[in-house]
Amino acid sequence: MELRVLEYFLAVAREQSISGAAEYLHLTQPTLSRQLRELEEELGCTLLVRGKRGQRTALTPEGRLFRQRAQEILDLASKAEQEVRQSGKGITGDVMIGAGETDSMRVIARLTERIRRENPGIRIHVVSGDTLDLTDRLERGLFDFALLFGATDPKKFVRLPLHLRDRWGVLMRKDSPLSQRETICPADLWDKPLILSRQIGIQDGFLRWIQRPLEELQVAATYNLAFNASLMAEEGLGYVLVLDKLIRTDGDSPLCFRPLEPALEAEFALVWKRYAVFSRASEYFLRQLREELGLPPDWFEA
Repeated sequence: MELRVLEYFLAVAREQSISGAAEYLHLTQPTLSRQLRELEEELGCTLLVRGKRGQRTALTPEGRLFRQRAQEILDLASKAEQEVRQSGKGITGDVMIGAGETDSMRVIARLTERIRRENPGIRIHVVSGDTLDLTDRLERGLFDFALLFGATDPKKFVRLPLHLRDRWGVLMRKDSPLSQRETICPADLWDKPLILSRQIGIQDGFLRWIQRPLEELQVAATYNLAFNASLMAEEGLGYVLVLDKLIRTDGDSPLCFRPLEPALEAEFALVWKRYAVFSRASEYFLRQLREELGLPPDWFEA
């Protein structure tokens, strides 16, 4: 299977038309159609539902899955090509970081500013998401590092603790009944509509804290980005379980934050694949982070 054929398939998926994709790719329609048929024969399944003239070309369920994997393959190929081309040009290149929402991101931001000042050829790319999404993409090689909280598989990943803790609490409207409390205890939330993070690793800790099974709670919604959850809270949908310092609550904000009591905290770490082969830019980033944290340059978690 050639990379150019994957590009052909993605063009058809994007244009929703074989003729439109052929025009975009500067190919004849018969040539493109033949390449797509050969691809389907190689895979042993149908990827496209070919419409009649004037109708859009749609993806089958197998086609939708293959589109995602094909894009990942091309992204990895492009990343590998860039790293190899840049390997002899000093410390330059891209560092891909997946990051959960946390104030601990300030450590990465501060380090990035220093790295860019000293080595402007290094570019840092940060992709936001939750632990479930980020861990999956890290394992598939789409990220060099991920900023995560919660347990990870020590057989697959190495963790570099940042020794920073974020406290969980409840985000709510300032006119909510619970806003008059300084802290929120488990019983306060037993009968309230809740908006819960879907981040892997927090649910068990939260359920132990709240002392109730999930089925007995009034879960109004779930979220993976705190900003969207804050909008739901503003509209009165419910009480958001969220980390502190992610959403502005001062001044004219209609929201307020109250910490949980007993305290429930999340400790973040930088995580990477145990047997990852880093580019020079990624190696430099990790070396500088160890220095920032006061660790030996050759520190490694066994």
